[in-house]
Amino acid sequence: MKVHLPNIVGGSYGEFWRYQGRYRVIKGGRGSKKSTTAALWLIYQIMKFWQLYKIKPHALVIRRYFNTHQGSTFNQLRWAIERLHVAQLWRATKSPLQLVYVPSGQCIYFRGLDDPQSITSIVAADGHLCWVWWEEAFQVNDESAFDMVDLSIRGELPAPLFKQHTLTMNPWSEKHWIKRRFFDAKSQNILALTRNYDCNEFLGEDDIALFEEIRQSSPRRYAIEGRGEWGISEGLVFENWQERDFDFEQMQRSARYHPQMRAVFGLDFGYSNDPTAFIACIVDSKAHEIFIAYEIYKTGMLNSDIYKAIQRLGFDTERIVADSAEPKSIQELKLLGLRNIKAAKKGPDSVIAGIQLLQDYRIFVHPRCENTIIELSNYCWAKDRLSGRLMNMPIDEYNHAIDALRYATEGAHRRSFRW
Repeated sequence: MKVHLPNIVGGSYGEFWRYQGRYRVIKGGRGSKKSTTAALWLIYQIMKFWQLYKIKPHALVIRRYFNTHQGSTFNQLRWAIERLHVAQLWRATKSPLQLVYVPSGQCIYFRGLDDPQSITSIVAADGHLCWVWWEEAFQVNDESAFDMVDLSIRGELPAPLFKQHTLTMNPWSEKHWIKRRFFDAKSQNILALTRNYDCNEFLGEDDIALFEEIRQSSPRRYAIEGRGEWGISEGLVFENWQERDFDFEQMQRSARYHPQMRAVFGLDFGYSNDPTAFIACIVDSKAHEIFIAYEIYKTGMLNSDIYKAIQRLGFDTERIVADSAEPKSIQELKLLGLRNIKAAKKGPDSVIAGIQLLQDYRIFVHPRCENTIIELSNYCWAKDRLSGRLMNMPIDEYNHAIDALRYATEGAHRRSFRW
């Protein structure tokens, strides 16, 4: 069977496809083809080097947490195999999680930085481990973790094989080490690109219309999510937070014996353009700490969908504080089974008051709450259009999970913090 690669891959990625330097980094907005192109490239190259040169390159795919692979990179690569019409040549296994090119036995391994030993211990018994794909690379906050893997990919390779790290990521804060190391640096060993939805000829008219709507209604959001530009470096509302792994269930059990600790839950309604956001967290009013453990963050959710999603997390019997602007939705959710849902208390200064309360706490966000992390990294004070000075009012963007957090923690200033 013959396939025409340009028809399958599309345009705007020729430089990315041909580059053979050590580091290939691409950031982009939503719908920019960055992950699909990386997946297609990896499947194609593994087959190409065996068919043309009888050389066996192996590949490694890394995400921050191993358990996120199956629903993302593993399925993305299986999609690429189908897209290239070579499914009969590949075997997928889930235990261990890997893809095998049957004619040669070459493997694509999947690992997470939550188990670094499993990465450095990979040895290709027959062939060469030479390509690493870092998906959602912005989640790698520790540069030394990247260095550890980088140094483990070593040894001489037969020509024309080459070693390469490919990093794909959504735009992130310009304070992230990836910007300094790859986008600001000038090196022949680095290809750093930005792509956006304009280069994706496979998008539908409805997809393009949505981006146009965002461009008109939310210019700043459009710059980041549409054009793939870096996030802000000044004027952030919250700088008192960090990403941290923790055991929410253990903390919830401990809260039974510590009256200053309480599990709290908040819900902000959305539908078409704005997502529905649900937050589950632990508040320690004595230590002034908040631990954000779970999130629901999705557009197009009916009230029945919201109930089922919360029920799946096991929080349907908990006391949930929801946006009071939708009393009808609150009542419907009560009838569906969220019997302890209540409306948030709002006032003319409730947003600023809620922000000030949260600023008095140290906030720890579990890495699985990716959308909450994105919002905290981009939620900033509005600027006066004439003077450019920051105003005492936040932007009306990147605030859905944060609004849910405000609702969840209302009353946290009380000494006992009891309902």
